[in-house]
Amino acid sequence: MQTLILHHDDCRHHETPRRHPESPQRIVPVLKALEDIRGTEKLPAPLATAEQVGRVHDVDFWASLSAADTSQGAIFLDADTVLGNGSLDAALRASGAACFALDQIYAGKARNAFCAVRPPGHHAESATAQGFCLINHVAVAARHAQHQHGAVRVAVLDFDVHHGNGSQAVFETSPDVMYISSHQIPLYPGTGYPDEVGCGNVLNLPLAPGSGGEKFRQTWSHLGLPALHSFDPDLVLVSAGFDAHASDPLGQIELEESDFDWITREICAFADERCDGRVVSVLEGGYSLDSLAASARSHVEALTAEA
Repeated sequence: MQTLILHHDDCRHHETPRRHPESPQRIVPVLKALEDIRGTEKLPAPLATAEQVGRVHDVDFWASLSAADTSQGAIFLDADTVLGNGSLDAALRASGAACFALDQIYAGKARNAFCAVRPPGHHAESATAQGFCLINHVAVAARHAQHQHGAVRVAVLDFDVHHGNGSQAVFETSPDVMYISSHQIPLYPGTGYPDEVGCGNVLNLPLAPGSGGEKFRQTWSHLGLPALHSFDPDLVLVSAGFDAHASDPLGQIELEESDFDWITREICAFADERCDGRVVSVLEGGYSLDSLAASARSHVEALTAEA
């Protein structure tokens, strides 16, 4: 079976101010880099439904975003997070991509999937948009898998350079979801320390600036992947942020494309052995266009590799 690549042009219509790192241009080189990868099928991302979003996000929060008047220009929800005319449709396409990918995988129509979408999602909490994020796509997908497909345990793995404080906040009281994150400390958002363990379902793996690929691999090999095996999920969701790359302007972990290839192959090997290969990956950060494109290509090539 093939690897699905989900995208929709609405994701380009979430406009951010000039020089904002999370620009519409981010997605263009990613799509170009994925064009000729064998074993992939590209499909349009549908809009997430109100029911899907509502399993994660508060009704009043979503109503306030939907009612915001952006006719006179974009609104800053915080210092970094922008809401404009096309923003909600872009975010809904991103969450819809992850949910639709799950539908296809559970129907036996795909092996796994990569959602080439924006804006990112892992900083969004149930009632707060922040850190470039409006909707928490992996959280919406996890609840969709549980509600629609009967998934009992879901693992969310996050290797973005920034800690996914939103994902942790959504799941920290849910023993049926495990959240494992490697990220740089110190760095935005200032969360993700090892003593933040939720209800025993959160594993934070902070890395110091300059850690590099060897430390990254050791940390996942000795801590993250064993925890994943112990949890034994039915499904793996990935917050695939590529801003831990050495060329990225927003982080200093100093990874290379080969490190993203390695962690993806480790995730897929686990999934092939333990959960029928079910992996859905959602693009999070990555702000150097060249390294973002190259890293996303390495990631998707690893998703397509035969077990």
